[in-house]
Amino acid sequence: MTEKREDNCEEDSLTVIREMDVEDTHFIYKLITDESVKFLDYDYKRCIGCGLCVGLCPTKALELGPMQEISTGLDAPPVTLDLDKCTFCSMCASFCPVKAFKMTSEGDFPEHEKFPEFDSYVRMNEKCLPCALCKASCPEDAIDVEFTFPKKEEIALFKEDAEGEIEIDTDKCNFCGLCAEFCDAFLLIEKEPTPTDPTPFELLLVDEDKCDYCVLCQDLCPEDAITVKGEKRGEAPQIEGNVTVDDDKCTRCTWCQVVCPYEAVDLRKPFEGELRLVDANINKCDPQGCHGCFNVCPSHLWYVPEDGDAKIAVKEDYCIYCGACVNACPKDVMTVSRSEVAHTEIPDSPWADQWRDAVDSMITGKRKLPDTSRTLEVGKEAPREHVEVEFPEVDGSLLKLAKERIEKARPVLTSPKIRKMLESKPASEVREEFSKRTGSEDEQ
Repeated sequence: MTEKREDNCEEDSLTVIREMDVEDTHFIYKLITDESVKFLDYDYKRCIGCGLCVGLCPTKALELGPMQEISTGLDAPPVTLDLDKCTFCSMCASFCPVKAFKMTSEGDFPEHEKFPEFDSYVRMNEKCLPCALCKASCPEDAIDVEFTFPKKEEIALFKEDAEGEIEIDTDKCNFCGLCAEFCDAFLLIEKEPTPTDPTPFELLLVDEDKCDYCVLCQDLCPEDAITVKGEKRGEAPQIEGNVTVDDDKCTRCTWCQVVCPYEAVDLRKPFEGELRLVDANINKCDPQGCHGCFNVCPSHLWYVPEDGDAKIAVKEDYCIYCGACVNACPKDVMTVSRSEVAHTEIPDSPWADQWRDAVDSMITGKRKLPDTSRTLEVGKEAPREHVEVEFPEVDGSLLKLAKERIEKARPVLTSPKIRKMLESKPASEVREEFSKRTGSEDEQ
């Protein structure tokens, strides 16, 4: 589906075309001029309905949808955009915590045109081995780990009828998964991570039919959790690999940081703040029937306590304080407040004040919109009835006389002396001089 609108600005000889295309779950808005094209891509399935963009928009082009219904199953965009109001300022894209909005452009733009955005990140530091825990625990599948060390069969081929013993110390093992990556004799048993227990594995097994007791896994294990009695054949490889984080998927939920046994994850959230449960409303919560906050939360921090003392609970360490749960909850069970926004520098530009106010509004909840009080709206003029115009008759002799007078006056008007006189002398003197030069007694 494509929607197209065209605006013509005769004064600037500029044509502006606004288009909207729908591709799968993406609404793609375009602002097209003679010199450039701006694209605003909104993935409504990625959107969590936090409403930050709605509050930021300087032209009120965005509107939040029925989040309570959407969070419990209604298939509809959490945010709608009025294409006629949108200025493609990029505030929604710069400060979307889950990157449901993305702004790109083509064409001629000022080199200095750079807008502020969230300054949040997830990075692996020098303590990273790497291991398999962060990838397996990430609820958004945003982390990928590529191991580059050789596998066991590349170092020592399997030896039939080998004898020996192997033992796993469960008190030392942290389920890093390196042994399973190295040798097919190991099998990690997965489990569903939860906010209170984000570890993605619950058991490490050894298939001794595939083990030839080469002792390499014992030397490889970073926790000294494996003991092998057997014939050592070769040297264990150095643990090497690469960890990549997909910024388009990552929500800075901190699961990777919590589950990492080596403090190898450096993380900065987009916001600092507070998530608070409202005691007076908790009993109204129906987490089994509603589940709205569970469905929209980008940090997957909500859970139902097993002890039954409360209907619902949170692991606030994971919270990025986006506020999506507040919009989804029909019983006002929670509140979210923000105390800090992590953002890049706001450049000195005509819109700098608007950007500063936009950032501040994410903390205060108060937005100062541009002053449009003096904006004039001109209504369309009603069609007029066509009237035939009768042109006056031209007297050829008078026209000839007028042309002769103009030709006589042309040299005088181009004279620097006359032009200076026009600016400085009284009108009477100018007329007298003009008559002398044109040979006419007519001073008119």
